[in-house]
Formats: sequence, C-alpha cells, structure tokens
Amino acid sequence: MATEKEKFLAGEPYLVMDPELTADETKARRLCKMMNELDDTASAEKEQLIRKLFGSVGKSPWVQPNFRCDFGYNIHVGDHFICNYDNVILDIAPVTIGNHCMLAPRVQIYSAYHPLDPAERAKFVGMGKPVTIGDDVWIGGNSVILPGVTLGNNVIVGANSTVTKSFGDNLIIAGNPARVIRENPVKK
Repeated sequence: MATEKEKFLAGEPYLVMDPELTADETKARRLCKMMNELDDTASAEKEQLIRKLFGSVGKSPWVQPNFRCDFGYNIHVGDHFICNYDNVILDIAPVTIGNHCMLAPRVQIYSAYHPLDPAERAKFVGMGKPVTIGDDVWIGGNSVILPGVTLGNNVIVGANSTVTKSFGDNLIIAGNPARVIRENPVKK
C-alpha cells in the first residue's frame, strides 16, 4: 500500500495531515523564514536557500520577502526568475516556471485544490494539478493562477487577474476570469 507521500508525489488524492508531509511543510516553512529574514546584502546566502528550498533553479534567481510555499521541492524555475514581495506558491503538484519570468507583488500560484464533496473535504483530502508557466512571462500584482493552468511563452497577465484556464504564446491576458486582451508580438 502506498504511503500518503507516495500518493502525493504520484498526483493522487492524499491525506493533508500525514506526519511525513507535515514534516516536509515544516522544513519548507523554516527555509522560507530564513530566506525572508535576509536583506539584499546577503544575496549569495539567499540564493543558497532558494536552491535548497526549490526542486530546481536556473541562473540568478531573486526572491523577495515574504515568500511562502507548501513544500518547495515541487517548484522548478528557470534562469533569471524574479519573485517580488509577498508571493505564495502552493506546490502540491509541480509548479514549473520558465526562463526570464517575473512575478509582481502578491502573486499567488495554486497547484492545490480539495474535493467538491464536503464528506471528502472533511477527511482533509488534498489534490493537485500541475501549473506550467513558459519563458518570458510577467504576472501582474495580485494575480492568481489556479491549478492545472499552463501559460505559454511571452505572456503578460494583467494585475488583479484570476487565471482559470490555459493560454498559448504571445498574449496579454487580464480579468476575472482572465481573457485575451490582445496579442503580444515578439520584437526581432
């Protein structure tokens, strides 16, 4: 029989209060706290903590305080990732972010969700759907990216947007729910 962590890692429903998973969350919370307490003069130490917390990290990551996540090891970022103030990434399922991506303040990325059935929710069942964000994406402040969303390359998400579905490349999207505002052409 699979452990709750094995179910969790396989993308199956799992029990949120499992001791092994809560220990993983506690470790991530401690790393976030340490990282959030560093100022900009400790950039090398901050980068080490980012690399210890996240599952994989490209070149030159930058994460401002107060950053929060569930586990950290399900977060994968490419080169030159910039995460501004007060961001939350719930990484129940993998959250993959490409190269040259920027998160404005108070962006929330959720790969986590719970059953619709109240009897299942009462059992503290958790579930997740991966979130994938392409290269050269800028997510505006106070935006929310929901479970299962994929954003293509060169996408801009306007501030205060709620992204409930996936979008392709070279778009500017905004609203609640987010919709295409216009194309975002690539300049050569």
